[in-house]
Amino acid sequence: MKPESQNVTDYTNDNTIFMVWNFKDSPEVGDVFKKLCKLIINLNNSANVRFPVSRASCVMGIGHDAWLKLQLPVPLPKELVNFAPIAGEKHTAISSKGDLHFHIRADTTSICYDMASAISDVLAPAAVSIEEIHGFRYWDSRSILGFVDGTENPHGQDRELFGIVGDEDAAYKGGSYLFVQKYIHDLTAWKSLSTEEQEKVIGRSKSNDIEMDDDVKPSNSHIALANVGDDMKIVRDNMPFGNMSTNEMGTYFIAYASTFTTVQKMLNNMFIGLPEGNYDRILDFSIPKTGSLFFVPTFDMIDDFS
Repeated sequence: MKPESQNVTDYTNDNTIFMVWNFKDSPEVGDVFKKLCKLIINLNNSANVRFPVSRASCVMGIGHDAWLKLQLPVPLPKELVNFAPIAGEKHTAISSKGDLHFHIRADTTSICYDMASAISDVLAPAAVSIEEIHGFRYWDSRSILGFVDGTENPHGQDRELFGIVGDEDAAYKGGSYLFVQKYIHDLTAWKSLSTEEQEKVIGRSKSNDIEMDDDVKPSNSHIALANVGDDMKIVRDNMPFGNMSTNEMGTYFIAYASTFTTVQKMLNNMFIGLPEGNYDRILDFSIPKTGSLFFVPTFDMIDDFS
C-alpha cells in the first residue's frame, strides 16, 4: 500500500502560520512528542471533515538532532543533516537550529490560529518556540518586493515527482525534505531602484511576470541562478510577512523536495555564485536570518511514532 504523505504538494494558501520549536532538556520530551503526533493526525483529519473546502492542513517536519533525541528509526533519511552555512564572498546562507517545524495553512485565519494554539499547548511543557511567522497572500502571489513568487513551481503530478521521496530511499518513501529560510528585505534600498533595474535583479518583468530572454537576462539575476534545470525542481510555498511600522517586511522561503541536493545546488548558485563570485543580486536586498533542514515523515510514520 502506498504510504500516505503529509500535505506537501498542495498549492499556496491565503493564510499561513510557520512555527519552529526546539526541545528543552526535559524527561517529558518523549511523551510530549507522542502526544504531538496523535494531535497532528487529529488536526488534519478534523480539518478534512469540518472544513473540506478550506484546504486546511498542518505539516510537521523533524530536524536531525531531534530525530536522534527522540530515538526515531535509524538509519536516518539519507539526506537529513544539520544544514551547514554556505558562505560566499559577500553573502552567507546561515544555519539555525530547529527541532520541529510546523506549516499550518487554510483559507480562513481562524483555522490556522486554532491549530497553532493546540500545538503550542501540547509542546509548551517540553519545548520552546523560537520562530512564529504569520504569512499572507499578497495580491496575485507576489512577494513584498512586488514580483510574482513561485512561477517556476512544478504543477500537477510533477509536484509529487519533485516534492516527495520515491524508491531511492524506500524506508522513507512518501516523505519529503523541508528547507526554510526567513528573509528580511531592505525595502528602502529596493525602492530606490527603478522598475527596470528591479527587473534585472529578478530576471522577469514586474507587471506581467514574463521571464527575460536569455540574451538579455543578467547572469546574476535571481531567475538565472535559482533555477537549476527542468529536472531539478522544488515545491515552493513562500509567503510574505512583516510589520510595516518597523519596516521588518520579509519572505519566508519554504521548499519541499524529494532530495535536499536540489535545494543545496540552488543555494550554492545563489550565495557562492556561478561562476564563483557571480552571486544572486537579490541577496543585496534580501537578508537570510535563519536556515534549517527538516524531514517530513508520512502519516503512517507519525502514527508509528505516537
